[in-house]
Amino acid sequence: MKYLWNKPQWQTIMQRKNSLPHALLLRGRAGVGKLDFATQLSHALLCQQPRTEQSNAEQACGACASCLWLNEGTHPDFRLISPEDDSNSESSTKKKTSKKTQISVDQIRQLNDYLSLSTHQVKGRRIILIAPAEALNLASANALLKMLEEPPANTLFLLVASQPQRLLPTIMSRCQAVDFPIPAKADAMAWLAEQGMSNPEATLAYAGGAPLVALQMQSQLETNDNLLKQLSMGGKLNPFSSAPLFLSAGMDGAIQLIQKWVFDLMSCKLAESAHYHAPQAATLQALCKSVNLSALVQFQKNLVQAKRAANHPLSNEMQLENLLLQYTKIFQ
Repeated sequence: MKYLWNKPQWQTIMQRKNSLPHALLLRGRAGVGKLDFATQLSHALLCQQPRTEQSNAEQACGACASCLWLNEGTHPDFRLISPEDDSNSESSTKKKTSKKTQISVDQIRQLNDYLSLSTHQVKGRRIILIAPAEALNLASANALLKMLEEPPANTLFLLVASQPQRLLPTIMSRCQAVDFPIPAKADAMAWLAEQGMSNPEATLAYAGGAPLVALQMQSQLETNDNLLKQLSMGGKLNPFSSAPLFLSAGMDGAIQLIQKWVFDLMSCKLAESAHYHAPQAATLQALCKSVNLSALVQFQKNLVQAKRAANHPLSNEMQLENLLLQYTKIFQ
């Protein structure tokens, strides 16, 4: 098991591996290992010689023909459906590539031809892994729904979603949900320490308890520390000199950082505790004494609107200057 905190879900599924429903929805916060779990589950279910661990949970052997095909991405009974790369090569020397954010209806329709074929192994299982499932648009979701309503024999659909609320209710109703909660803090911190993280507690808190997100954020910590020093100045912050520093984190990253800081300001104001910035708790406590509560609430709303318009063609630096100016005005 790659992540020990997902062991209960693994044991539950493997105990009934011969009587699984036609579709499982693996849902939970981003950064808890759902996609790795789904990939590992696919390997175990397709393995020709699964091995049993001390916990009596089967794992892929890693050596049979099926495992080798999966490792090479050529298994005839496995398909991964995810947003494709959109390549536009105007010249032979320069290729522009942008990442699509949606799973197209053509990708789902192509499954019809694939599913009409017999499985490679006699009476074998076929697995369709769709991740992230919330990337389905309305057309592709409806095309998938038809398959889920009349599922092909010996076929398991694995849908992985960090935002299941974006899925059609009719799709969710045709899947058996498997929940992946945030792991226990001690388990997550122990794993991050094994990955060589020097300060796992602070990073894990900033990542909202999601260990894989915390690991990805490690390289951002030094940049974040510099930006938090700016926000720690409260009403004395200079919006115009600080905006370029925040812009270095990107618009989405900068606004998200400000949102988390402001959330903790509100938390300290009302509950005297910091959720994301425990190391800066004393600074936040001092700042919240001079915060105008109604102005803080309004600024939180403005940040939500700014997040939605983060990629507006207007100057990002001007947008940040305006947000930071609003921030200085919440202090009395």
